[in-house]
Amino acid sequence: MMSVQGPAELIAVPDEARRLGAAFVQAGHELHLVGGTVRDALMGRTDEDLDFATDARPDDVMRIVGQLGPTWTTGIEFGTVGVQVGERQCEITTFRADRYDRMSRKPEVAYGDSLLDDLRRRDFTMNAMALSVTDRVFTDPFGGLGDLARGVLRTPSTPEESFADDPLRMLRAARFVSTLRVTVASEVQAAMTAMAGEIERISVERVQVELSKLLLGAAPRDGLQLLVDTGLADRVLPELPALRMAADEHGQHKDVYAHTLQVLDQAIDLEDSPDLVLRWAALLHDIGKPATRRMEPDGRVSFHHHEVVGAKMTRKRLRALAYPRDFTEHVAQLVYLHLRFHGYGRGEWTDSAVRRYVTDAGPLLDRLHKLVRSDCTTRNRRRAQALSAAYDALERRIAELRAREELDRIRPDLDGNEIMALLGIPPGPLVGRAYQHLLALRMERGPLPHDEAVAELLTWAREHGVQGA
Repeated sequence: MMSVQGPAELIAVPDEARRLGAAFVQAGHELHLVGGTVRDALMGRTDEDLDFATDARPDDVMRIVGQLGPTWTTGIEFGTVGVQVGERQCEITTFRADRYDRMSRKPEVAYGDSLLDDLRRRDFTMNAMALSVTDRVFTDPFGGLGDLARGVLRTPSTPEESFADDPLRMLRAARFVSTLRVTVASEVQAAMTAMAGEIERISVERVQVELSKLLLGAAPRDGLQLLVDTGLADRVLPELPALRMAADEHGQHKDVYAHTLQVLDQAIDLEDSPDLVLRWAALLHDIGKPATRRMEPDGRVSFHHHEVVGAKMTRKRLRALAYPRDFTEHVAQLVYLHLRFHGYGRGEWTDSAVRRYVTDAGPLLDRLHKLVRSDCTTRNRRRAQALSAAYDALERRIAELRAREELDRIRPDLDGNEIMALLGIPPGPLVGRAYQHLLALRMERGPLPHDEAVAELLTWAREHGVQGA
């Protein structure tokens, strides 16, 4: 084992860690900062939560930390005890020497007595460094500091052994490419490619977590390209590599896959803060193209209604990844609406069409603005400027209508209670149909005077044979 003092000077040990260290020393045990806590400190990244490793068994850890703050034991089956020390959440894990059956991801938890063995079982060398809290000895048995300096992901053991133990590490590699802006060593990428099928041992919930973290990273494009290049995307997000087969609707040989990654980059540039809904919508907005690709008589390629097909495919994929219902619907609605603007032309839309655009987008309108603007990747500067100017004009019209009509709260001019009273009908489907009729009028003509709204309702009721009208 190699122990050096130099890097320790780069790692600030917080007061909370010192308090924990003193308690463990008094009890006759070791305590080390480990994993992402050490890596991030060396990268100059802030880390509010702290991760530790110790030779103390979980019951001993509970006794040692019980007087320092509130504790939790949600991870105790894996040897982890949590404690709140001051403002920091700290997780302390007993040295591990796990064994994997390599049929599932779940290890047979085995405690170890060696820091070296604990670090050997970690995913990547840059996560296999430790700093003793008490004497500040920096431990780096697998060259993690050098790999961190080079920005390269390597594994402590062979990548084949590491990924066979836990295939989720392959997705974590892609996630770190995105979040840490690192690359993977050639042998790591080769193992990911050869072992891509092993990812099917992992639950969809864990896959979802890794994909979300990847997409929210600083460079999701790089992480996604790694998934595609290794074949992992074929297993967890097959719609993405499928885009490499489609030319665009202008008949040019622009790769829709490359276009999609550019749209994602451009959407991120428009964000105020990382937005997972927007990023998923940018990634999936064109996934309906391969299924709708047609060669027209004039030789051009078309993708008619790819937004409709894409929205259905989006729902299917995000449900398969166990995303929440509301989240899935928001992403699918953005995919469905992303082409609507292209009917705007030179501003020929009526006020009714503008109202419907705003109402259909609802709370997603700001995201829709960003997605539509990001979807312009043409190299034709004049066309790009024309599209941008047209969308500027649409946004001005939305702002003007919003100021006049409170677009965000468009409702029929009569509510359900008034409809029932005027028509003399009880609650039921008929009220809903009348409500939708008045809503359509509101969209088409804007706000109506009360008497005019009543007259329209009564006319509709007579035409539909509603008794009592």
